[in-house]
Amino acid sequence: MKIKEIKKLSEDQLSQNLNKLKKDLFNLRFKKVNGQLTNPSKLNEIKKSIARTNTFLRKK
Repeated sequence: MKIKEIKKLSEDQLSQNLNKLKKDLFNLRFKKVNGQLTNPSKLNEIKKSIARTNTFLRKK
């Protein structure tokens, strides 16, 4: 998710988005362990999105 998109979200939407991202990260880690991960760069993208979302949640 881009920073501009994150800025537009409300606090509740940010929390929901954070939960979704954490579930996605869990699933990707599980796929990585099983050798089913096709796009390893997706892990870093999701980690960065989680960090951005946490930052904006703390600001609000």
